[in-house]
Amino acid sequence: MSLSRTILIVEDNEMNRDMLSRRLQRRGFTTLIATDGAQGLEMARAERPDLVIMDMGLPVLDGWEVTRRLKASDETKGIPVIALTADALKGDREKALTAGCDEFATKPVDFTRLLTKMESLLNLRGE
Repeated sequence: MSLSRTILIVEDNEMNRDMLSRRLQRRGFTTLIATDGAQGLEMARAERPDLVIMDMGLPVLDGWEVTRRLKASDETKGIPVIALTADALKGDREKALTAGCDEFATKPVDFTRLLTKMESLLNLRGE
């Protein structure tokens, strides 16, 4: 991916945020950081990132609710969202997709797999 893409990382865990941000920046992505769901929702609306990596267990507003609100809005419904959760329980993938997430990834993050999902979603947008 040679074009610079902006990725919004909505994650309350500092270690996860820093790791994702550094690794994505090394791959040429621009990263934005939100530390809770309300901030993530506000940033997604204001910044219109190319993709959102959404922790589902967030303070203030959880990732499920933030995703539902993003997908319910004409301005943000086209932004792909990848759910990120440590709770890889049976049914969580379906729950994430029902909430409007476009993809699902588990923690600890398999970065190569995450990148593949990101590239697939960004290419689906025809850019």
